[in-house]
Parts: sequence; C-alpha cells; structure tokens
Amino acid sequence: MSGVEEYGEAYEVVIVGAGAAGLAAAAALGDHGIATLLVEERTEPPTLPRATVISTRSMELLRAWGLEEDTLAGGVDADVWLWECPTLARAAEGTAHAVGYPTREQAAVVSPCAPGTVPQDWLEAVLRRHVGALPGTRVELGTALVGLEDEPDGIRATVQDCGGRRRDVRAHYLVGADGAHSAVRRLLGVGMEEHAGTYGGVQVVFRAPLWPVLEDRHYALYFVTTPDAPGLFLPAGRGDRWVYGPSTPSEAGEPPGLDPGRLAALIRAGSGIVDLEPVIERIGPFLSPGEVADRFRVGRVFLAGDAAHRVTPRGGTGMNTALQSGYDIGWKIAWVLQGWADPALLETYERERRIVAEHNVVRSTDPDGSRRPVVDELNVDLGGRVQHAWLPSASGPRSTLDLLGPGWTLFVGAAATAWERAVASAAAAVPCTVRRLEPVTARALGLRGDGALLVRPDGVPVAAWSTVAGLPELRRALARPGTVPALDLAVA
Repeated sequence: MSGVEEYGEAYEVVIVGAGAAGLAAAAALGDHGIATLLVEERTEPPTLPRATVISTRSMELLRAWGLEEDTLAGGVDADVWLWECPTLARAAEGTAHAVGYPTREQAAVVSPCAPGTVPQDWLEAVLRRHVGALPGTRVELGTALVGLEDEPDGIRATVQDCGGRRRDVRAHYLVGADGAHSAVRRLLGVGMEEHAGTYGGVQVVFRAPLWPVLEDRHYALYFVTTPDAPGLFLPAGRGDRWVYGPSTPSEAGEPPGLDPGRLAALIRAGSGIVDLEPVIERIGPFLSPGEVADRFRVGRVFLAGDAAHRVTPRGGTGMNTALQSGYDIGWKIAWVLQGWADPALLETYERERRIVAEHNVVRSTDPDGSRRPVVDELNVDLGGRVQHAWLPSASGPRSTLDLLGPGWTLFVGAAATAWERAVASAAAAVPCTVRRLEPVTARALGLRGDGALLVRPDGVPVAAWSTVAGLPELRRALARPGTVPALDLAVA
C-alpha cells in the first residue's frame, strides 16, 4: 500500500456512512480484497423501514453477493405495483397501476430477479453481516468523521468515537456515503442544487393484521380512495408491519396532525376494518427535497448515496440509486488499486451515475412521479447491462449475469476456441474469464458465428467483434485494455 503505510493506521479506502451506498461500496471493494474501513456515526443500526422496495437491478447485485435469499426472507411476496381501491377491505374492487417496476412475470423475461418488497432496515442488516465478514474490511459504529485532508500522498481522515477519542487514518481514497446532511460534503465545500417539488407529509409505522382482508392481492403499495381517509399503505416486512401515509402532503412543509389517536382512526377508516386496533410504533413528519450535488468527486474523495443525490419518496428510487452508486464507485476504485485500471477510470463514476441520479430526482419531484410505465423506468434501472438469458448447468439453470467475473468477461459461442486460446496465452493486465454460450443463448446476446462480446464486471458491454478478425484487438485489450475501440475505461 505505497504512500500511506508510514502513517500508522492505514487502509486502502475509508467509507463514511453505513447506509445502502456505503455498504454496497464496501461489498464491492471486499469482492476484490481491498483493505477498507467503514465508519458510521450511529451507535446502533436503524430500525425504521424507510424504503420498502428493492429494484430489479439492485436485486441482481444482491444475488451476485449471494444475498438474494437472505434479503427476500425479510420481505413479503408481492408485486411492486400500486393497487388502488376504496379501502383495503374492498380491495376486490380495485385496479393495478404501474409504478415503474415490473411484475414478477415481467421481470422473469429480462432478469433472474424480480423486484423485492423488503424494508431498508432489513436489507442493511443483511449487507452489514456480509460486509462485516469480509476479510480486510473493518466496520466501526459510533465513529464520526470530524476532519478530512486530501494530501499529495493520500487522504488523512480524522475520526472520533462516541467517547470523544480522535485518531487519524490514512487511505488512498475516501467515499462519503454519510447521508443527506453529509459531513464529507460539508468538509469538501460541495453544494447541492435543489429541484422544485419538495414533498412533505407524515409517516406512520404500525402493526396490524391487514393481509387477511387483502386475500391474494399482494402489492407493494395500496392507495385507498375513501373520502374519510385517503392515503397510502405499504407493507414493511414480516410480522404485519406496515407504513401508512395520509394523503395530505404539505408542499409548504407544514405536516398534518401527529396525534396518535387521530392517525389510528385514519388507518382504521382506510383499512375498512371497523374494529382494527393498529399498534403504532412511530409517527414522524418528513420533508424531502430533490437535490443533486454540484460535484460527486473532489480529488481522492467521492460522494455516494444521499450525500450525492437526494430524492423524495415518490417513485421509490432513493435507496436503489444509492446502492447502485455505491457499487459503481466500489468496483472502479478496486480496479485502480489493483493496478487493473488507470486512475482515469474514476472519472466515469460521476459521468455514468449523474444521469441516473438526475433522472430519478426529476421523477421524484413530479407530483405524478410514482406512476410510470414499466419499460421506461426498467431501462433506467438496468442501465444497459448485458442481456439476461438462462443457461443449463449441472447445478441448475444459471443466468448470463451469474457468469460475470471480477475482471473482464468474454462471452463467446460454443465453438469459439480461437478466443479461448487468445485469452489463455495473453499476458493480461486484467483477469479475463471466457464464457462459452450454447447457440441459442449466444444469439440472444447478439453473438453470431465466431464473434465475441467483452463485458465489464457490472455487466456493461464495452466491445464486440463479429469475427475472429477482432483477435488482435482483444490481445491488445488484455495487455493494455484501453486500446479497445469504444472502451470508455482508460484502463492501464
């Protein structure tokens, strides 16, 4: 770890914030064995559901980390659509509306995963266990960042524990994933651009046996239209936990009443169950603006999650945008630290993630932002990664996405031995895994004859060849991958 060892406590990367973005960055770095310190100011993990939907692409990342089953174990089996009905007890009179997420049947066409109806506190608990078990990764709760210097030989971060003890930690890079009121962003002097459309309201977390009246109509959102109590009901995990929001948002920031008795009456009226006695666990007003940071990077420091982009609850994209941004900066830093890529690769982080963040911020500040066609928002979520197709294997069907490696992945047809020989004989700067596909699957990925497709670890294709005439180009790419046309990676 050249340039930082002499300073005592040192890591290759420091991550500030153990929310979705910070945990995803740590997971991506841990996949590559990068020495990482993850600090979190809170002394205890959050226990509020907050977000309740995990997108298709986010579920694919969790699958890649081996966490799909553990994640889904904390959710409910439901389609991420909006069911609109007079009351929950009159759900049979309702209709379904698209909110930008595919049904399980629709998702099966394009992905090995369907969106999950899982609360964020459960997801983060799963990620914390995973990250905490990674070799070379240290997680410290009750530790806040209080100072930050980007020096010629690396980052010097001053952290303070809950007892007031301070120490300096050195690293090559730092990721600020410490939320909407980011200390990292403040220390960097980075501003936020706010979009019109701030959204406010009240969130009630409660428990009540609502599933019996819904019968087999299992959805991630229920909008009840009864004039007595219009509002949203969202399942928030196992054990009959729900989130309720009365349909009286205040754009001016004045929340509706917070009286537990009144809110319990609204829940009862919206459910249509006259003797329902909801057990209210939390009532809280919220006021959410849509904001994007002026910059996602200052020198060796990167912003991710709410520190870089903040959305309102409309559309349910905040946690997913954060998780995917954390993953993106994580694998790119790992490639640079392993010598697989020139530091110029890190310039692609903001270029690739800002367009997604800005799209989702605009969506979230639109009063109709929660209602969107599936195909439009699914394309945003999947981000142009390689096509999913099932392949037979001895252990059961595997997706093309399951074949991605930590370095390059080269997809070839069943008889493409020339490509395999080229990879085997190359003095590769970056590891490259060759994946043979049977003819139908190869065709689904656009491969014909003896063509080949080169893919990044996040599944994004970067180069394609229709014949073995591309072999010299591949050899140059493996020795110095930045020579591949359209390879926007600046890889060393």
